[in-house]
Amino acid sequence: MSPLALESAVPDPSALTTIATPGLWAGTIAAVIALLVFDFLITRKPHEVSFKEALGWSAFYIALPLAFGAWVWLAHGSDIGVKYYTGYIVEKSLSVDNLFVFILILGAFAVPRVLQQRVLLIGVAGAIVLRGIFIALGAGLIATFDWTFLLFGAILLATAVKVLRDARSTEDEHVDPAEMRIVKVMSKVFPVTGEYHGTRATVLMNGRRALTPLALVMAAIITTDLVFAVDSVPAVYGITADPYLVFATNAFALLGLRALYFVLEGALSKLVHLGYGLSVILAFIGVKLVLHWAHGVWPGVPTVPTLWSLVVIVGVLAVTTVTSLRASRRAEEEAAAADRHAFVDPAPGPGRPDAG
Repeated sequence: MSPLALESAVPDPSALTTIATPGLWAGTIAAVIALLVFDFLITRKPHEVSFKEALGWSAFYIALPLAFGAWVWLAHGSDIGVKYYTGYIVEKSLSVDNLFVFILILGAFAVPRVLQQRVLLIGVAGAIVLRGIFIALGAGLIATFDWTFLLFGAILLATAVKVLRDARSTEDEHVDPAEMRIVKVMSKVFPVTGEYHGTRATVLMNGRRALTPLALVMAAIITTDLVFAVDSVPAVYGITADPYLVFATNAFALLGLRALYFVLEGALSKLVHLGYGLSVILAFIGVKLVLHWAHGVWPGVPTVPTLWSLVVIVGVLAVTTVTSLRASRRAEEEAAAADRHAFVDPAPGPGRPDAG
């Protein structure tokens, strides 16, 4: 049985199908939980993550979804396989964008490097739970209301505009913990210690339970996950309406986020055009969803095949990466040239003959 194809008419409840049996659902959820528990066990003793360690775990968490996609392709056909891989690429690219915000939050809270992977793991676990809830809600909406794809398309188009504005902004992005609503609320309810206490979220202070900064930063990360879920879940529903594939692509994209952070933290600043690329991808999927809804109302309206979606998404990401690296290299060369010029021809100063 194949999942609902977005190229078909607007779905009714009986058309909302999935490749997953109850056993496959149970096995997948159990595997996700087992991987999270394993990650918590290996990070129970805080330590600074080396590049080699992060690279090894990143390779594992990329190989795993690729292998699973091969099984989906062989067991359920190329059409389902293309939908899975396209959805995974979309979610992975959005998760890389999420890392920018995580870097800002970890820096704003001055999280020690030995604790960063624990904070990220809490964020990943929270994101999987939140997206699972959103995926279930999305499936319910799709099965009940024929305008759901129009709503999802509108959300993605609005998000694309916001991402584009952020990418065009010349102001440096920053996060002020004191201005975050969740931090304000928690700080009013509980006292907060001024320093970290290892992996502990609370400690006794003057006979009263107090929060550590770790509790605040974890709450900030999870709150951010909620915002990201609003964008990412409609995006992958724009590729496939099968809730199982939507969940699988989200879970696989998120599970490797902790390790990917330590691999890309130095390189993320070079992806200066990523925001432009993501805005194009989100707008493209938003238009695809609107066309899909319109096709159900007016059958003459064309739709976008999933294979074309894959080509467009991969192409946009490739162009964005190439132009970002070129722009970063050019900026570095200009900065180096400016430094050399300043060293060779220093500005006039007091006591120099040419100082005037």
